[in-house]
Amino acid sequence: MRVIRPVMSYSNETVSKELLLKASQCPETRQLAEWVLANHRLTPEEGLWLFENGELGWLGMLAEVIRQRHNGNRVFFIRNFHIEPTNICVNKCRFCSFSHHFSKEQWELSLEEILGQVANQPPEVRELHITGAVHPGRDLYYYGEILKAIRKLRPALHLKAYSAVELDYMITRAGLTVTEGLTYLKECGLDSIPGGGAEIFDEVIRRDIAGMKSSSETWLGIHETAHQLGISSNATMLYGHLESYAHRIDHMERLRMLQDRTGGFNAFIPLKFRNWNNEMEQLPEVAITEDMRNYAVARVYLDNIPHLKAYWPAIGKPHAQLSLSFGVDDMDGTINDSTRIYSLAGAEEQRPAFTVSEMQEFIRRANREPVERNSLYHPLLSSPSPSGEGAGG
Repeated sequence: MRVIRPVMSYSNETVSKELLLKASQCPETRQLAEWVLANHRLTPEEGLWLFENGELGWLGMLAEVIRQRHNGNRVFFIRNFHIEPTNICVNKCRFCSFSHHFSKEQWELSLEEILGQVANQPPEVRELHITGAVHPGRDLYYYGEILKAIRKLRPALHLKAYSAVELDYMITRAGLTVTEGLTYLKECGLDSIPGGGAEIFDEVIRRDIAGMKSSSETWLGIHETAHQLGISSNATMLYGHLESYAHRIDHMERLRMLQDRTGGFNAFIPLKFRNWNNEMEQLPEVAITEDMRNYAVARVYLDNIPHLKAYWPAIGKPHAQLSLSFGVDDMDGTINDSTRIYSLAGAEEQRPAFTVSEMQEFIRRANREPVERNSLYHPLLSSPSPSGEGAGG
């Protein structure tokens, strides 16, 4: 088997201009490098050119310049866990392996079961990520009560909960505006919202792969309203299915424009389509080289989103480590074997978990500095306690 080795890690704060320009003999490539080095924003046409023509190693070098500008040599992680309350869903997305439509399993956790999962987590865990299916029988007030109960049990836990697709359904069902619904959830304890449900913003492809799901305009509008209310969020993009490079750039351009208006996105998270146990399983998965190309172009193009995350339960630990040479600066978290969304889709990480020390060593092996963070990317200066080792596995 051919081994793909990471791009060389440079010890300087930035890759030298001369080295980057010498790495390609293509005039267009050198011109784009000049623009990026001079802090000029790429146009959609230039972003598309990078996808279609940029040599992979050179793209990695360019992405590393931007990563170092944003975050130096630091790679962030958090002690976190997930709760997925149900996989019973009103939607039937063709790419999904998680919902009861395709999964061999079906579940709906009671409030007592949810609180039991929270209570079983070590005290050092800092963030809870709640997301799942769009249950037809649950409304805004049910999900608000979940937040209230968790907040009472673990007051210091950061609650990152409910994707825009879930929010759209529960708020509409309650007969409220988005502002009213988010304000209510914030009062219940909501701190931030995850980036799921974005899929791909092109309306034609979105109707094909997720026709019952909230529209692109709705997804963007919910996140914009959240930002206006002081609720930060992340953004995702599902790639490697029916979309073209032009569709990916269009998706990132819409995110970049929204970030210009609000500044509320903490991180961008590319999510790879996995083809097991869903209606699109006939499509081959893209190669690791395409994963790295996508990370690199995203880091260069999304100049106003501070962090690029490799969601390692989706692509596997080895590939996530490689992504640290293509602009990625965030490894998500320890997770503690608490998510099934990608394991049900056939991902390599069937029981995703890291201990803190494993995560730190994992990052150091890529010649990066591991930095434990909170949910808003503020570094935590205290060193992990022995009891914190259990946070990841």
